[in-house]
Amino acid sequence: EVQLVESGGGLVQPGGSLRLPCAASGFTFSMYAMDWVRQAPGKGFEWVSSINYSGDRPDYAESVKGRFTVSRDNAKNTLYLQMDSLKPEDTAVYFCTTNILTRPYWGQGTQVTVSS
Repeated sequence: EVQLVESGGGLVQPGGSLRLPCAASGFTFSMYAMDWVRQAPGKGFEWVSSINYSGDRPDYAESVKGRFTVSRDNAKNTLYLQMDSLKPEDTAVYFCTTNILTRPYWGQGTQVTVSS
């Protein structure tokens, strides 16, 4: 069974940092690209970042470029999102996702709140 479990969310002040891990299981993690997607209160889903299977091709939405860093540890089956210089508009539930044989899989999400 494919499982994606995010953690690391919480309340942080503007300008602060958080690191979100996503633990993957039930599939060969090192073979698949991964994405981070977020949903702000009352809004739709927004793609945040992606990374290819080997981790050498990250990509970012313009809204987070230069502030967020995506990475992966294929030996630990874990995806990461390092979030720096956080802004109140980064407040959202953050999900890690992947597609396996055209089927999408999502974690349960982790809440990130940026507020003073």
